[in-house]
Amino acid sequence: MTSGLSESDLKGFLGYEREKVEDALAQALAALGPRVPVEFRGALEHGVTSGGKRLRPILCVAAYRAAGGGHPGIYRLAVSLEMIHAYSLMHDDLPCMDDADLRRGEPTTHKVHGQRSTTVAGALLIPGATLHAYEAARAMGLPEATRRELVVELSRASGGGGMVGGQVLDLLGEGEDLQAPDLDDLHRRKTGALLRASLRMGGIAAGVPPEGLEGLDRYGAAIGLAFQIADDVLDATASAKELGKNPSDADLGKSTYVSLFGVQEAGRKAGELVSAGVTALREGGLESRELEALAHYIVERKR
Repeated sequence: MTSGLSESDLKGFLGYEREKVEDALAQALAALGPRVPVEFRGALEHGVTSGGKRLRPILCVAAYRAAGGGHPGIYRLAVSLEMIHAYSLMHDDLPCMDDADLRRGEPTTHKVHGQRSTTVAGALLIPGATLHAYEAARAMGLPEATRRELVVELSRASGGGGMVGGQVLDLLGEGEDLQAPDLDDLHRRKTGALLRASLRMGGIAAGVPPEGLEGLDRYGAAIGLAFQIADDVLDATASAKELGKNPSDADLGKSTYVSLFGVQEAGRKAGELVSAGVTALREGGLESRELEALAHYIVERKR
């Protein structure tokens, strides 16, 4: 692996960070639970605790550290991103969207708790995550202006100009032959916006100077698109059992980077994006072995 960490070091880093994120998520759910009607708590907990790479909060923490931050409360702030990500997957899997039976090798939330509970619980995660981000930033002692900036960043990435807008474009694109510019726009929103916000929120919380925030932003934009290209390559080369999800985008009649460019060329484009992202970090005055390793992990992962 040509990255800032050896393969064994990266494995240890990801394992440690996931444990910290899981602890912070458990605390977030404990705080949110009493605010949620009892009938929706099961679906909410299922959607948030059903596993995953926890990449977004890990990126947030790594960006925070790269920018000089050192407060342990960053994990609490970072999991607000995972709460939004969980909501997006809960809604993505619904019959009215991708109609998915499996997610990470297990039945999807609506298969376990029903469509109504999943829809409402997912929606409740939106204000829940926003409130959690604000309260976490306050607990870190961040100024009011910074708290508001973090909430705006999270909301902008989650909404119509970001992830939700990308979901709409994704649905409209089913059965259409999208070309590269349209596919890029779709995935910069649907997948990339929240990944980009993860880096920016870490930098903002650390008080990074403008050139550093620009570097994090460009890095986030690059790896966000690389992540989706890698997903498309995996969908084309691995089985549903290996990936732990069903159906694939190809099954749903969606355009993919593999359908446009083929597996080899798509992989090459993802590698170019990773290199561009790492270069952007350095140009922003940030040196981070962890962020460099995570960029390579995004395109070299097996699921």
